[in-house]
Amino acid sequence: MGLSLSVRLYSRAEDSPPSSSSAFSPLAVPTSSRLAVILNSSPVAPGDGRSHWSSVHRSPHFLLSACKQEVTRSPVERSSDGVRAEMGLKSGLHVWEVLWSPNHRGSHAVLGISRQNCPLQASGYNVLMGGDSQSWGWELKTNQLWHGGQSLGLYPGKKRRCHSEAVEDFSPQSSTKMAQTPLPVPERILMVLDADAGTLGFIVDGSFLGVAFKDLPRGVELFPAVSSVRGGASIRLRYLNGATRDPPALMALCGLSIRQFLGHERQNQMDKLPLPSRLQHYLLSSQ
Repeated sequence: MGLSLSVRLYSRAEDSPPSSSSAFSPLAVPTSSRLAVILNSSPVAPGDGRSHWSSVHRSPHFLLSACKQEVTRSPVERSSDGVRAEMGLKSGLHVWEVLWSPNHRGSHAVLGISRQNCPLQASGYNVLMGGDSQSWGWELKTNQLWHGGQSLGLYPGKKRRCHSEAVEDFSPQSSTKMAQTPLPVPERILMVLDADAGTLGFIVDGSFLGVAFKDLPRGVELFPAVSSVRGGASIRLRYLNGATRDPPALMALCGLSIRQFLGHERQNQMDKLPLPSRLQHYLLSSQ
């Protein structure tokens, strides 16, 4: 009964999605309760090891900052360069924040994940993440998905309407002429890895765009990774939060529903709710 109640509370909160003028909003996919709780939880400490780029597994053309959260590509010509995170994950649902200015991307700017032995440097200008069987990447300029050296189509997919009834198809291969013009991806991107389900997706402008890759290998370490050919490109990584495969606790779902009903504008009025002080403290501390 507790799980049924929590799902009902969560569903009611989803009935009123936040409005947005972003081009990605019409392509948004409803998030699972696990992901919604993660996104509405406080991020882990900035110094967490899962926020670090690897000092070893990177192209020599990528310079690592002292805090290990930022890499900057040197102005080297005719080279494709990659870097992966220091820590990989084998299980759970995890969200990272990647900051990469559109002005510092150029062509072949790819964000994704890799296995431990993915190539991290190649001659010429190529898609490095997704260029072989060891990595999966989203090319940010063209919106193309890459794996095994092949383009798998545009991401996100389309959302069409037929006979006044919404028909959704978010598979990359379903793109139409309306989706042929790449959507400009902003600086901040959230990457969502479900290592238990074997899926990878992305959140842009607050909109979850659905599954980009499925059937990822399970039980092996998967690492956030990027590749670039642009000199001066600076890319920052931060691990936000994660969860096990267990369903979210009822308390977390109830807190999520309350915060969603209040909205961001009224979050500072939480203390006016007719609740015991302990519950008010929980709602405020879990933001």
